[in-house]
Amino acid sequence: MAHALIVGAGVVGLAIARALAVKGHEVIVAEEANVVGGGVSSRNSGVIHAGLYYPTGSLRHRLCVAGRRALYAFAESHGVGHRRLGKLIVATEPGEEAKLEALLANGIANGVEGLVALAGAEARRLEPALSCAAAVLSPQTGIIDAHGLMLALRGEIEDHGGAVALATPALGAERVGNGWRVRFGGAEPGVVDVDFLVVAAGLRAQAVAATVEGLDPGSIPPLILAKGSYFAFSGRAPFGRLIYPAPVDGGLGVHVTLDLAGRMRFGPDVEWIDEENYLVAEERRAAFAERIRRYWPELPAERLGPDYAGIRPKLTGPGAPAADFRVCGPADHSLSGLVCLFGIESPGLTSSLSLGDLVASLLE
Repeated sequence: MAHALIVGAGVVGLAIARALAVKGHEVIVAEEANVVGGGVSSRNSGVIHAGLYYPTGSLRHRLCVAGRRALYAFAESHGVGHRRLGKLIVATEPGEEAKLEALLANGIANGVEGLVALAGAEARRLEPALSCAAAVLSPQTGIIDAHGLMLALRGEIEDHGGAVALATPALGAERVGNGWRVRFGGAEPGVVDVDFLVVAAGLRAQAVAATVEGLDPGSIPPLILAKGSYFAFSGRAPFGRLIYPAPVDGGLGVHVTLDLAGRMRFGPDVEWIDEENYLVAEERRAAFAERIRRYWPELPAERLGPDYAGIRPKLTGPGAPAADFRVCGPADHSLSGLVCLFGIESPGLTSSLSLGDLVASLLE
């Protein structure tokens, strides 16, 4: 049995802590905020991704597909709200049908179950409000109560003797034998000695990793911020499935997301920024409406209102291919008992349970 400290109580940090706790390790999760999941995890669309977008063999591919299967099973067994709605990825512009064909082929190569190519008329029979020339149906895509998921993970950590320490920022770590002495702040600052140290701090991962003694600064990738805004729709949703356009640079396009209560939102878009801000600008409404009307021409734009924004912790910028998840373990930096996670953006929520298993295997 080892003692482990996980920095970051978002969905990924909690999933890692849960994986270690159920294996019998003593686990503490240190979170600088005074709530669980107050960062990246609270600002996503709650989509369970099927796994068709990511390069075959990449971590994003493998962890998403395995994580999606595990997440549905976990949600079912732990009473976490979820729904396997399915989604349609649609072609509305010249040249986008080729993108769909490539996505379909990639999804099949990635082992995603049940993908079906549809003509425009077939897609409209499923979703009469939709306008498109062609579509791919992904029946394994769904939605989940992200907050409920994090509460369930925390509950399982605590059931196995672990703890979540809120308002407890990690300030630095130094080598002590084969383990780590971690300094922490908060109302009662101090130190704790652990065998395993995991940095799963989302947008703060690079900053926290920079305080770990002996970790080569060159192994810490730059943090690139891509903001995504959401607009809510006031009215009855005309769609029963998630609707996605063909992917765009930096994201998956302004798509239809539904929550478990049936409320509809659109987003996120992609806005490259230099520092954190979560303001959803009213003036983005026109651009949203233009993109939405490509697949829903009847959109009443006056029913769109600014909702919320999230920030993707990216490792590559505009025009560059999306980077894979970076999970840096002892084989990468030669420091036993240390794992740092960088660039855990979408599909991080879907991949959370499989990320937990991966990190546990790297440490053990």
